[in-house]
Amino acid sequence: MSFEIDVSCLHPTFRINESQLLNALQHGLQLERVRTAVLSVTVVDNPTIHQLNRQHLQHDYPTDVISFQLDWTSGDGGIQVPSRLPKERSANANIEGEIVVNADFAAEMAQQCGWSTNEELTLYAVHGMLHICGYDDQTDNEKEIMRAREKAILLGLGLTPQYPAVGRTDDDEPPGQSTKWTSATPPLSNSSVVTDDTKEGTQ
Repeated sequence: MSFEIDVSCLHPTFRINESQLLNALQHGLQLERVRTAVLSVTVVDNPTIHQLNRQHLQHDYPTDVISFQLDWTSGDGGIQVPSRLPKERSANANIEGEIVVNADFAAEMAQQCGWSTNEELTLYAVHGMLHICGYDDQTDNEKEIMRAREKAILLGLGLTPQYPAVGRTDDDEPPGQSTKWTSATPPLSNSSVVTDDTKEGTQ
């Protein structure tokens, strides 16, 4: 296994727990048995992610996390798309992607969920990583699978995932979307597929 993970913060005031994000992603990649990974995580504010969401996914609102799947190939030269297994969809695969997480959104949701902003951001980063690994949350069944993977990863780090209260809805923010990114220049890095998620989609 070989993982290259870059974490940066473009938020004007928020200070990230970089080691927590790195540990969570490394642990998640190991649990998913990814062969090689090149990931970047960028922490931004509401205006920045709103612009990305509008520009690339035509959603005119800020969201919690957007992930760009730049590459996914089978490590043994076979299947070129992720499987639909309930876990380890990127087993032995080589993946590359970019994850953009919103600290402003995390700060608001962390208060509702009763844990820290950095813990909420860690959940977003793990969720984005799972999208890059081939998970989706377009159906109730897929949402359950994705949440189970989030819990498995975070519980392994001593974190208990916190989610919004039952009954909370964001009708103006549809569940997380997966969109193929084909431009040679992704939005925040020099790396190439896109996934957008609202809080409803993330959790």
